[in-house]
Amino acid sequence: MTLRPVRIAGTGSYLPEKVLTNQELEKLVETSDEWIRSRTGIRERRIAAEGEFTSDLATKAARNALEQAGIEPSEIELIIVATITPDTLTPATACYVQEKLGADRAVAFDISAACSGFLYAMEMARSLIAAGGIQNALIVGAEKLSAFVNWSDRNTCVLFGDGAGAAVLVPSENGGGRILASHLGTDGRQTELLNIPGGGSCCPITIDNAEENLATLAMQGREVFKHAVNAMRRASEHAIESAGLSAEDIDLVIPHQANLRIIDAIVDRLEVSKDKVFINLEKYGNTSAAAVAIALDEANREGKIKSGDHILLVAFGAGLTWASAAIKW
Repeated sequence: MTLRPVRIAGTGSYLPEKVLTNQELEKLVETSDEWIRSRTGIRERRIAAEGEFTSDLATKAARNALEQAGIEPSEIELIIVATITPDTLTPATACYVQEKLGADRAVAFDISAACSGFLYAMEMARSLIAAGGIQNALIVGAEKLSAFVNWSDRNTCVLFGDGAGAAVLVPSENGGGRILASHLGTDGRQTELLNIPGGGSCCPITIDNAEENLATLAMQGREVFKHAVNAMRRASEHAIESAGLSAEDIDLVIPHQANLRIIDAIVDRLEVSKDKVFINLEKYGNTSAAAVAIALDEANREGKIKSGDHILLVAFGAGLTWASAAIKW
């Protein structure tokens, strides 16, 4: 069977209006702007408004991507929302997005792969379109992490923010842009390094444990850093090689926006020029599954990606998961 090439027809993003600066965090926990910036590169992050949910963020980003792609919501056949902060455990956040968009034809479901989720969704959608099962797909990375942060833990609360990014995938014409190669990976032996321990079937939240902040993000930072650098380097090299490219062929790297030190370490190991790396971490912090998607949309709309450019996307998250994609724009 001949597989069809698949391209990104449109991108979109949405960030809540409320800005939470490092200086404001100094009033919440024992920290400082200098401490946060020197260790993470983050200056501020966005926080969803009261009554603004993950599905709302996702829907606004999706509308922007659909508009750029020139596709009506009624034409969409598949919606995948990557998130670890769903509106509800069930139904899927993608179902709420489908209803809010009016995308009545679409099959809709969520995936949970943490910060790698958007690239997992991209590969799933690409495979279905390539095989001829569907003609288009809307993929969204969306997170309201502010609802799952322990605001008394200075080691984690300074890292995360809210936001959403989206892309529309369609078949590519011969010779046009396309997703060249992807690489996905998981190491379930490291689940304890980054997780939300409570709220699931193994640890329901009850009256007895409600004050223990079990339904908030917990992280072993040093171990996560080590694994992130190694996994993202390997994933990047795999995608580049599978696409038949070399590091010199890459015009723009869009890495997961988690920590500037991680980004710098990956760039050094890949031997890619720093001016080829897109970074917006300082404005938004770590938005998990939304991070790469938001950065891709910003780079696209700022004109940093030109037709024919080779783009590398790479991410790493809880699970542990990692993912990469080499794309010809």
